[in-house]
Amino acid sequence: MFKTILVPVELGDVEAAQPAIDKAVELANGSGGSLRLIYVRAIVPVTYMEFMPPAFDEEQQGQAEAKLAQIAAGIALPAERVSAVVRLGSVYAEVLDEAEKTGADLIVVGSHRPTMATYLLGSNASTIVRHARCSVLVVRAG
Repeated sequence: MFKTILVPVELGDVEAAQPAIDKAVELANGSGGSLRLIYVRAIVPVTYMEFMPPAFDEEQQGQAEAKLAQIAAGIALPAERVSAVVRLGSVYAEVLDEAEKTGADLIVVGSHRPTMATYLLGSNASTIVRHARCSVLVVRAG
């Protein structure tokens, strides 16, 4: 049914992503598919870069990759069916690009209950739902 399932993970709030990860694992188990985790790092504005240590970007990338690899290692699927990537940019744009690049046929997004701010401004989950070329499953946390 689903060959490649993409799951965006916010490393600062892994608990919110856990229901989405669990659902993605369930779907991958049922279809023999693979799971790809993605974390998108925010771009630090150029005006702040002069205040950052020289290796700041590499350190942030390495730490994010290590945290995401730790999450991937805990997923109850064979290791060859789990992968992870850390990208830099805006969340929805990078998730949509990764879905295209990997040929994902499903994106499973964790989402908090909507608040007034997300109704007015939109959220990454709603933007992914509107613009994805593949199916998207939104799993509510909490």
